[in-house]
Amino acid sequence: MIANFDELAQAEDIAYFKADICLYSPESYTLEEKRDICNEMISTSKAMLDAMRADFETYPPAIRSKLLDMLCQSGIESPEWWWDVLVGEGDPLYRELEAI
Repeated sequence: MIANFDELAQAEDIAYFKADICLYSPESYTLEEKRDICNEMISTSKAMLDAMRADFETYPPAIRSKLLDMLCQSGIESPEWWWDVLVGEGDPLYRELEAI
């Protein structure tokens, strides 16, 4: 599963790198290219969160509980965000966003 995470992280990094370049020189991109960049950012980020959830679900309940507690106390994102992503219905942002 780690190789898959590495591939997903690389795809997400590339999508956001393309967006950074587009922001630097927006006149160099067509509207369709900008749309594709936005869609790639959404899809790669959502794929990463879906993979995190799938990995989380492979752990026994006691381990999931401890891991969720540690993540909620980490100060990285909010406890609500971790709950939504790993246990709930997913990141609220990606529930509302759809491909353009």
